[in-house]
Amino acid sequence: MRKQSGAQVFRITGARQSLEDDVRGRQRRYVISMSIRTLSVIAAAVLWNVERHVALVALVLGILLPYISVVIANAGRENIPSLPSTFVPAPSRPMLPPPTAHGESAEPVPEAGTGPAPGDPGAPSGHQN
Repeated sequence: MRKQSGAQVFRITGARQSLEDDVRGRQRRYVISMSIRTLSVIAAAVLWNVERHVALVALVLGILLPYISVVIANAGRENIPSLPSTFVPAPSRPMLPPPTAHGESAEPVPEAGTGPAPGDPGAPSGHQN
């Protein structure tokens, strides 16, 4: 069976994760951060009369975490630059020069012992002055 020379080749290692896995991961991160937010609001209520400074930090965390959670959950699917490219171009073969006939060279080489042709300007004339 012969390969097609113009076929595209793809690497499976560079494939992105499935949409289902991506959504599941974002939902998991959102639930975890909202659970931390709930615990921090409960801690702020419990610690309000005991340790006010810690309660204020927990309250600020409980106020800011919903915004941060939504931003993280909506980050979406982005390309990861560290992964290799998913497209591998087909290897190209180098172009070979056209074949020459045996004994034939690219440039003519003058034979030894022959001088310039009789009509050439450098040719000696039969008249001497």
